[in-house]
Amino acid sequence: MTTRSLAAAERAELADLLDELGPHAPTLCEGWDTAHLAAHLVTRDRRPDAVPGFALETTPVGRPLAAWSHRVEDRLRTGTPYAELVDRVRSGPPPWLPAAWPPVAGALDTVEYVVHHEDVRRAQPGWAPRPLPRAAQDRLWRALGLFGRVAAGQVPGALVLRRSDAPGEERRFGSGTPETVVSGEPLELLLWASGRRDAARVTTG
Repeated sequence: MTTRSLAAAERAELADLLDELGPHAPTLCEGWDTAHLAAHLVTRDRRPDAVPGFALETTPVGRPLAAWSHRVEDRLRTGTPYAELVDRVRSGPPPWLPAAWPPVAGALDTVEYVVHHEDVRRAQPGWAPRPLPRAAQDRLWRALGLFGRVAAGQVPGALVLRRSDAPGEERRFGSGTPETVVSGEPLELLLWASGRRDAARVTTG
């Protein structure tokens, strides 16, 4: 599976799930239902002026930008029928925007759509982990660097992310003691490192 095909498959499956659940289903994103998430994805796809606010939201310089981004999302969510929002999620950005170019889409969309797909799936009753092909897990493993560095700042000492599906593969972030070791498949490690710790199927030690 290529990077682009993984991103495209996750986009399509998430759009189908949003359609199935309707606008008021819960997600793992605090304060967001499925309509909020759909509006976020459409804004990210189609409003380049809003993207810096998403990227810099946790920094002092980025907070005013983030406020603008969320205003754009809110106007879209309240002013656009939910079915139309989901159709826009499914179709992606128009072809003249850089976000639609395959190399850019593969780089930016893979983790975004995998994680948000799980944000919706795992907020529903009776969810179960889904198997991903090895190539998809390998792609997510390569994408863990940024999230691992952020997560390492939230634990004392060093953080070790260890693959449970590929013995001997691990990534270390930071140094010193204590050492926090988190083991799981790359999808689960990605969810844990991106803040979805209660929903991630990992072991820690």
